[in-house]
Amino acid sequence: MLAIALGDPTGIGPEVALKAVAAELSRDDEHYLLIGDERLARDLNARFGLGLQIGSSAQNPSARVGLQSPGATLPANLLAGDAAAAQAALAALKYGAQLCLRGEASALVTAPVNKEAIIRAGETGFVGQTELLSGLAGTDRTTMMLLGNDDRGRWLRVALATIHVPIREVAARLQRERIELAIALAAQACHDLGLPRSRVAVCGLNPHAGEGGKIGDEEITTITPAVEAMKTRGFDVHGPFAADALFYYVFRGDYDAVVAMYHDQGLVPLKMIGFESGVNWTLGLPFIRTSPDHGTAYDIAGKGVANPSSMIAAIRLAKQLAKNRGQAQ
Repeated sequence: MLAIALGDPTGIGPEVALKAVAAELSRDDEHYLLIGDERLARDLNARFGLGLQIGSSAQNPSARVGLQSPGATLPANLLAGDAAAAQAALAALKYGAQLCLRGEASALVTAPVNKEAIIRAGETGFVGQTELLSGLAGTDRTTMMLLGNDDRGRWLRVALATIHVPIREVAARLQRERIELAIALAAQACHDLGLPRSRVAVCGLNPHAGEGGKIGDEEITTITPAVEAMKTRGFDVHGPFAADALFYYVFRGDYDAVVAMYHDQGLVPLKMIGFESGVNWTLGLPFIRTSPDHGTAYDIAGKGVANPSSMIAAIRLAKQLAKNRGQAQ
């Protein structure tokens, strides 16, 4: 069973999730559990003519598409980013994580939440879904990998050494151990994807990878030692390289994955080639978690125009990973 947390009910998450499940049902015999507000899910299913036969997970556990509402029923007139919507999104996320931790779901796919709305709702320590799920799983050895491809099937797979960190703090947060972890997780991700090789390229932090220390010394003091240490452990890792040129070679196929030093360094090239099909995969969790690489898009929520491509890609990746891991056991 694949669990899908529907995200912020005032955003496009529920819409793209239901559209994606409707598109996937004929591809295999997977069972899906939607986690979110029941009234909203049934309303969207009817309004957009999706034809999903949604059963209550408690009353009909064998239904192809089940539904579980972990919180109170939401009113129909919620405004975008309402506190009740933010709390409902968190409740769905936590419920899905617990299912996976108990081994009751093969993977968790999470629809978008809005960080500002969650913080306004009183969750002042919330940083992101990745960090929350890591905390629930009791590990800090996680990172994000973003995957996307163009219409010719050329892929980028980008793991991050730092995640949701202000630019002014990146250099201070960039520790050798975090870079080594990102390299190891990126290589393992290639293995989990069934790729024949795990060639990992590493970005520098500074322009031109520091030019030998003339434009910052993080490449010398932190990044290169991490790369060399991982080479001695048998990893096929290379760098650090100037990021502006590196992504061309990664996209060309010279490497299977890249480790970026900070969020936008990795996500800008990824979104250039896979804006509508990009997927976020949390590496290092004890369960599979993927999500579409877009936000709540309040401005188009409920209008029926939201593109489910990224959610479909997230669901397919989760199923692929669950299958690959099952075969490896």
